Amino acid sequence: QVQVVESGGGLVQSGGSLRLSCTASGNVFGFSRMCWYRQAPGKERELVATITGGGRTNYADSVKGRFTISRDNAKNTVYLQMNSLKPEDTAVYYCTAVSATGAGYWGQGTQVTVSS
Repeated sequence: QVQVVESGGGLVQSGGSLRLSCTASGNVFGFSRMCWYRQAPGKERELVATITGGGRTNYADSVKGRFTISRDNAKNTVYLQMNSLKPEDTAVYYCTAVSATGAGYWGQGTQVTVSS
């Protein structure tokens, strides 16, 4: 069993910053990649950022230059540094850990609210 837990969400003013953390625990051996998704009410879930075990990153166009994803493989932890936050970034942010077998494990999400 794998448990994925996100933390770090909260309320921040426009232009502020937050850092989200995600840790996958349980009987796991590394992950091929870890991803951050977000979903705002009434909207589809959006892939925000991805990082591979080798450190390769990809970002949604909407967050490029503002968000940075990083990971600590030994801790099975991924971070999402979010700078210059905008109200449009308001959403529940979900972490997904993808195992070497291709299985995906989802966290419960952490709420990020950016006020204008």
